[in-house]
Amino acid sequence: MSDTTIPNTKRAQREAEGPYGKIGKSLNELDDRLGIAKGGRTFMDKIFPDHWSFMLGEIALYSFVILLVTGVFLTLYFVPSSATVIYHGAYKPLDGQRVTEAFDSTVNISFAVRGGLLVRQMHHWACDIFVGAIVVHMARVFFTGAFRKPRELNWTIGLTLLILAIANGFLGYSLPDDLVSGTGIRIAYSIMESIPLVGTYLAFFVFGGNFPGTAVIPRFFILHCLIVPLIILGLVGAHLFLLVRQKHTQFRGEGKTEENVVGSPMYPVFMAKTTGFLFIVGGATALLGAFAQINPIWQFGPYDAARISYAVQPDWYMGFLDGALRVFPAWEFTGFGHTWPLEVFIPAVLLPGIIFNLCFAWPLIERKMTGDNEIHHLLDRPRDRPKRTAAGVAMFALLAMLFIASSTDVIANFFHLSLNTVLWAMRILVILSPFVAYPITYKICKELQGFAGGGKRKTPNLVSRTVEGEYLATPTPRYHEDLDHELRPKLVPTFIEEEPDEPAESGVRTVDR
Repeated sequence: MSDTTIPNTKRAQREAEGPYGKIGKSLNELDDRLGIAKGGRTFMDKIFPDHWSFMLGEIALYSFVILLVTGVFLTLYFVPSSATVIYHGAYKPLDGQRVTEAFDSTVNISFAVRGGLLVRQMHHWACDIFVGAIVVHMARVFFTGAFRKPRELNWTIGLTLLILAIANGFLGYSLPDDLVSGTGIRIAYSIMESIPLVGTYLAFFVFGGNFPGTAVIPRFFILHCLIVPLIILGLVGAHLFLLVRQKHTQFRGEGKTEENVVGSPMYPVFMAKTTGFLFIVGGATALLGAFAQINPIWQFGPYDAARISYAVQPDWYMGFLDGALRVFPAWEFTGFGHTWPLEVFIPAVLLPGIIFNLCFAWPLIERKMTGDNEIHHLLDRPRDRPKRTAAGVAMFALLAMLFIASSTDVIANFFHLSLNTVLWAMRILVILSPFVAYPITYKICKELQGFAGGGKRKTPNLVSRTVEGEYLATPTPRYHEDLDHELRPKLVPTFIEEEPDEPAESGVRTVDR
């Protein structure tokens, strides 16, 4: 008779299955065939720095997830067609008007589909947040020097993602075929035509004929919903792969060197934080979609080439381009039987090309100018690189002035000024702003370098008087947020041992690169 006993209670059966139960058994079976345990453990032990600025990229990632989810919902109801129909939907002010099927289906999504307006506005807000998070994240990367060797490729991928996000945002809000988006499409057609030699061919190829045509909405739909998102997904995957492969950069501090990474491990600390952050981003986007109106196309009406609305600007990320087109002088070149509209080509093609190409080349430019060929994992404080910081602020000043210039008509009307006066004022400010911002920023950085504790609030002195009449000055305690709250790093062991008698550690670890 065998001495082996078969567990006959549920508790005994669970104990026999081990601490991870059936899930652990299934993973063991999978590991026996694919050998994923070692890579999984390495990934779960990946260290993430605890600084708040590293969460900016996650806002972009989670906004993109929201874009994908809401975009699938909208795709089920949107009709990408320029064919005209008579509107007889739920929005009575438009009843009986001739509109395109694209416009008709978008209005029906907003008023006839349950939850349609919420999802549509969440989709639009998520796009604005997505582009904004990329911009702020890349600004952090730029000003802290995180683009330096060996991360130049990831910098290039990030810039490409920004360009694709801007382009796909434009394609997305062009689909409803309302008066605002139709005007934007007409401007895009003019920009294409302004390119020398190939402009007319390019515009004819994209639009399938002369403007407005009937093919542009279906083509934009395919680009917006299929081609560009797939490219973005591929680049996001490459970006995250390089992030895991090269490990995170980190700010200077106790226990942090060029040879290690100090922070929280992927599991369980970072995984819990990032899941909560996903819910926060999703909840904030849902609140915006529910309570903050955006792009009410039923108020603009369907696109008509003979009409244009007052006080209409594109989404914020296209504001600099709109402002450049508004303030540039009406220059053109006529010769050889052709007219070259410089007032469109220079601000809408040449200027963005210079800006983005300068950003792409910046790691190489800085490397050549400084002669720095070392590998960097520790980040710079912006004040310690005054030339780089001043150049970045000058660029942002230029873009900010162009963004403000996109509302010249609103400024002129609100302040009761001549539109020409506002245009000339913005032209001067656009040119002067970067030249003013650079030396001021450079001077501030140099001043901060020479002052210990610069950038932190100064604690006041408490002045008291003794009974003898003597005045005494006593420093007050430091502000709570100025205290050092960083957890002390702990080396990750080469193997895991169960130590039930020891108290739980803080969760902060240090691993070799």
